[in-house]
Amino acid sequence: MRLDLPLVVGVDGSDGCLVALDWAVDEAARHGLSLRLVYASLWERYEGITPSLSTGRPSEQVMADHIVASAAQRARRRNPDVKVSTDVLPAEAEDALLRESNNACALVTGSRGRGELKGLLLGSVGLAVAARAHCPVIVVRGDKAGLAGTHERILLGAGDPAVGGEAAWFALREAEVRGCTLDVVRAWRCPAHETADVAALAETGARYHEKRARAQADELLRGPVADHPDVRVRRTTVEGPARKVLVDRSAAADLVIVGARRRQDPFGLQLGRVAHTLLHHAQCPVAVVPQHV
Repeated sequence: MRLDLPLVVGVDGSDGCLVALDWAVDEAARHGLSLRLVYASLWERYEGITPSLSTGRPSEQVMADHIVASAAQRARRRNPDVKVSTDVLPAEAEDALLRESNNACALVTGSRGRGELKGLLLGSVGLAVAARAHCPVIVVRGDKAGLAGTHERILLGAGDPAVGGEAAWFALREAEVRGCTLDVVRAWRCPAHETADVAALAETGARYHEKRARAQADELLRGPVADHPDVRVRRTTVEGPARKVLVDRSAAADLVIVGARRRQDPFGLQLGRVAHTLLHHAQCPVAVVPQHV
């Protein structure tokens, strides 16, 4: 996490945005970061917008200014020591946040935005930004305990070293600044054709896959752990689908962190099944950390 860049929060006045804002203020205070609050809308594209009687400006622009001003006031009330700046951008929310990701230490969004259907598990903007942003993206969701950070535990889904290296560094820094335990979970599965063999061979296959999973987790953590020797790290290998294992364990975590591969191609969603499932179902905030390849 680059401490010389701000923590950027997408604000839109929704309930989910306010929850994300409060979480982001606390996160900025922990890391000594400034906070940049961004509202994006293409109000000038719409014809027939009614001007505000008091200002003569388009009503959408007046609303945007009110939303960011109210968000900044809320942030300062929560922690007056956190430096806050605001901006209203004439762009689609997804495009604006993706551009902001080029100059942010991380992006924070709520799980659903203003005007999105309540039945949605994750809003379209949050999903697209998590899939394509150049910096870590934290989608703030979950139950009260996870949002409040009372578990004192960070959860890292240990992916392949080629994909999860940046996520591991992010997780160690987060656990260190919070002074909490880092739970590192590497899930593994024995291929179906191996379990069909005789019992002895199947047992040997299971031991092989578990040992391989442990070695991959050790490789992933070697550098970050050496750089953060005071962090309590608990490593676990679990048989089963990673997405289910991590969703279940997110109930006892304050933040779950996974890596995501970023290709040079800027189009299309680039999230694996594990990150996608966590963004929709985790019981605490989710950080998706890009690994550029």
